[in-house]
Amino acid sequence: MKIIRKINNNAAIAQDKRGRELVVLGRGVGFHPVPYELTDLSVIYRTYYDVNPKYFGLAGELPPEIILAATEISEQAEFQLDCELNPNLPFTLADHLNFAMERQRKGIQLAAPLGYDVRHLYPKESELGRQALDLVEQRVGVRLPEAESISIALHLVSAELESSGLDNMMRTLDIIADIDKIVETRLQIRLDHTSYNYSRFAVHLQYLIQRLETGTQTEEKNADILRDMAKEYPDLYTCACEVGDYLHTSYGWKCNQEEILYLMLHINRVQDRKL
Repeated sequence: MKIIRKINNNAAIAQDKRGRELVVLGRGVGFHPVPYELTDLSVIYRTYYDVNPKYFGLAGELPPEIILAATEISEQAEFQLDCELNPNLPFTLADHLNFAMERQRKGIQLAAPLGYDVRHLYPKESELGRQALDLVEQRVGVRLPEAESISIALHLVSAELESSGLDNMMRTLDIIADIDKIVETRLQIRLDHTSYNYSRFAVHLQYLIQRLETGTQTEEKNADILRDMAKEYPDLYTCACEVGDYLHTSYGWKCNQEEILYLMLHINRVQDRKL
């Protein structure tokens, strides 16, 4: 293996036998004048392929134990989610963890306003976020607050998605938060974000947004049922229509009558628990 660029004494950019560049962490790998041929590969304890060059500097700036903890979190996530994650994740996550530890030392606490929605929409990633807090405590000796599990989960979701996926995910969360406010205001209730019915509601909204984005709405075949329910439950119908108006005004998506019916059914479920 050829070391072609120093990051610091224990981190460098290398080139393997196939000519591919990679980041290597190891004892003294950046100590010698570069370029040079590294013959004792036992000094290397981590290698990273396909990392964006803009993250190379993090390998030298961040504490090695934090990078290794982030790497272990990334590897566990890749295994449990059964998918390939963005190769930059160990470094972007390590940077986040390092900053979170700095905030904790300064006594700065941040809330996780999207916590409920993230847990409902991305349960596997949320559980991995909780596991990550234990792993960081074991490897680095710092217990981060529970709110950080949501931030870690969002990093994992982002690493699963295309480059534009994170923007789409954040938009979905914002839309759900707006719809929550519409339902609470129109029906004068307080949604229980920890309930099973709310979880079903949030997941329904996620898939509704996907259908509206792709233009693949459910087939209209229950017009009579909708008409009867609108008469029997006018408040629910008005609320569902207000949600539909919001989606049309804000995003240009028009809900058909079938989607309005399903919205009524789900809104009724989350309302029932509050009567």
